[in-house]
Amino acid sequence: MTVTQDLSFITLITNASVLVQLVMALLLAVSVMSWTYIFRKMFAIRSARAQTEEFERAFWSGGNLSTLYQDATSNRRKGSGTGALERIFEAGMDEFNKVKASLGNRGIQDNSDSAALLDGARRAMRAAYQREMDALESHLAFLASVGSVSPYVGLFGTVWGIMNAFRGLANVQQATLAAVAPGIAEALIATAIGLFAAIPAVVAYNRFSHDVDRLAIRFESFIEEFSNILQRQAR
Repeated sequence: MTVTQDLSFITLITNASVLVQLVMALLLAVSVMSWTYIFRKMFAIRSARAQTEEFERAFWSGGNLSTLYQDATSNRRKGSGTGALERIFEAGMDEFNKVKASLGNRGIQDNSDSAALLDGARRAMRAAYQREMDALESHLAFLASVGSVSPYVGLFGTVWGIMNAFRGLANVQQATLAAVAPGIAEALIATAIGLFAAIPAVVAYNRFSHDVDRLAIRFESFIEEFSNILQRQAR
């Protein structure tokens, strides 16, 4: 068997110790999960951004709020995929209408009634906002953990493999680089796999966190602007 065959990637993995192989398998499984979440989150954020822009155009086009609310409610019941901002709007408008209906025929008499209308709508929108942010931020913590922990897990496999390589030299009368090279190469693969899992996870986490923060700012701005509109209607 030639030296090239001895140091081939597959051969080094199969000849590695059991613990190092377990480390490699763990890192590969984590890498697969990481890439799965990366693609899912990428499509989810892209869809959320597009739906947000679409609803903002419809909202600020000067359309009737009741019509927008009916459309949002109809889309949700049909399961046609309402956007996060549309659901926040629906929650606020729904609570506003409920509180307004609870006032009955007497209508809005004083500032306390107006404050009740506005506070109820704001609380409903805040609750919907938290639900949407929880959905957008899901699995980001996993990507952060993969990015920070994977190199150390790979390093653990490398250290263990190098220890075995040098322990094997005790049974060799003449220590040469050729004798220790396969064991060290086997161990270094664990670090390489750890970096392969960590680097995409870190890049994706930073990018997605930035995108989610941008969406959060847009949601919060809409809540404030919509609250002002409801306040004028309550008066």
